[in-house]
Amino acid sequence: MQKKIFLLAIICATVFFLPHYACAETQWFWLDSNDKYSKYFEPDSVTIKKKVVTSDGKEIAIEIEAWTKTTYSYEGASETIKNYGITNILPDPKNLAYSLALLRVNPQNRTLQYVREDFYNAAHQVVWSKEEGRVKEINSRSFDEEFYCAIVDEVFRMGERDRKRAPREERWLDLWTYTDDAGNTINLTADTTTMRLKGTNLILWEWQTKKDSRGQTVEIRFMKKSVNLTQGTEVIKDGQIWTSTNSWQELKDDYDGAYRMIHSDDPDYKGLVRLRAYVKNNSNWVSRYSLD
Repeated sequence: MQKKIFLLAIICATVFFLPHYACAETQWFWLDSNDKYSKYFEPDSVTIKKKVVTSDGKEIAIEIEAWTKTTYSYEGASETIKNYGITNILPDPKNLAYSLALLRVNPQNRTLQYVREDFYNAAHQVVWSKEEGRVKEINSRSFDEEFYCAIVDEVFRMGERDRKRAPREERWLDLWTYTDDAGNTINLTADTTTMRLKGTNLILWEWQTKKDSRGQTVEIRFMKKSVNLTQGTEVIKDGQIWTSTNSWQELKDDYDGAYRMIHSDDPDYKGLVRLRAYVKNNSNWVSRYSLD
């Protein structure tokens, strides 16, 4: 009898400590593919790790975890090895077939963190691992956007993936177009997938494109802004700038992080009006994970 109990304990301990990703019954749900990568996640692994109760009694998830899978072509493996700086560990991209990752998501700040990553060869052997990656905000330039949207949708069911994949006119909101004295045409659009309301501040990412009189793109600004809809002020929180003479560089705020007033004769004032109207007509969307 004692021998049976001992064997049962060994079996239970083995199952308990068996890595999640080693489970043969894992059902990966396909998200997206291109010439370099294919992305999957496991819906059953989505777990709410932390939640809070709001003043009106609602329980809102503030930390969600899930397992994802990425498979690589030769080009995708080569790019991944270079991005991670592990050429000395994996000099031959053929030795990288796929990776499994445990992701941690915070929907209120639209952030994602790789808690653990394991990289495998075609023989399903781990060739490199990494833990506690940096926390990063998800936007339209993020490799991880599909993962983020799928994980959050499993909990909130607010249509993150649908909006990400929607036609341009449904996802992107044109704020204004302006032609300056030199004949340059400047256009500003807002990514509605990134919009979230915190008090009277609307947090969002915007694309600003400048083309010269010949129609050639000479500058692109990709900006995270906080717009105070009540006061009519805004500040650039983060961003990058591209020019025809330089690659992408950090975009520095001219006001050193202070809010600036949007005057009625500024092109941005038309954008402010459009943002106010959008928030009024889409209050459920912009407040979808709010704790207020």
